[in-house]
Amino acid sequence: MSCWDTLMDYGLRSIGIGERLLPRSDFTLCQQVVLIGSGTIWNIYFAIVALLLGFFLATALALGKASPNAFLRKPSEWFIYLFRGSPLFIQFFFAYELFVQLPRNGIDINLGFVELTAQTRWLTKAWAGATIVLFLNTSAYAAEIFYGALRAIPKGDLEAADAYGFTGWAKFRRITWPTMLRLAWPAYTNEAIFLTHATTLVFFSGFPAWQQRGDALYYANYFADKTFNPFVPYPIVAVYFILISLFIIWGFGRVNQHLNRHMPGQKRRTKMRVPLMR
Repeated sequence: MSCWDTLMDYGLRSIGIGERLLPRSDFTLCQQVVLIGSGTIWNIYFAIVALLLGFFLATALALGKASPNAFLRKPSEWFIYLFRGSPLFIQFFFAYELFVQLPRNGIDINLGFVELTAQTRWLTKAWAGATIVLFLNTSAYAAEIFYGALRAIPKGDLEAADAYGFTGWAKFRRITWPTMLRLAWPAYTNEAIFLTHATTLVFFSGFPAWQQRGDALYYANYFADKTFNPFVPYPIVAVYFILISLFIIWGFGRVNQHLNRHMPGQKRRTKMRVPLMR
């Protein structure tokens, strides 16, 4: 079997496309690279969903923590402290145990005129339960980053906004939120990288890999157990995550350039225009 055939058979196996059974013997380097790369799809999924959802919750938590209203400030502070103060692996463990204790047939919700059944079995799957834990965890860390950025906004910017007549939502959308993002973005880039690396903990959590469709570390552990040589599959995992980290740095760097496009010293692209008329 050529490496191209291996790619066709196992490239998307982790999401249910391709060969159903894993190779049992005569493992090649190509098989390890392809299958571990296939499992990396799940790590990327965990990271993207958790970051996208966590960004908005983190913004709300940061605003809540900065609010003078104790009913908004205290829950935000407790949430941030709980998820930042406890290890991520313990959060995986407690979340899985909580989801397992839910009724297998779902929870009945009586609305008076109709009775609905909320299914809970899907919460014990890694694609859902592990993503929820990662989403809540990164929300807490990002909220603390955004809160620090809110406190660091120059008072002169806010006073200038007041002088120009910006109030309420317009002030937040045009002045406070962009400035907060500009100040917090370098630290938030680090959080995105850390979260992506933390997705490997899903393998050690209680959330099972359904039909051997696991993440990158699942396949790396499979090859390490079969070949008794961990010095091939685990470095492959490291290389994949280094490449993902480089992509995150590049992508978030482009966003950072956009946020700081008005600052002096930022490079501007020169647009080539053909003089059609004089």
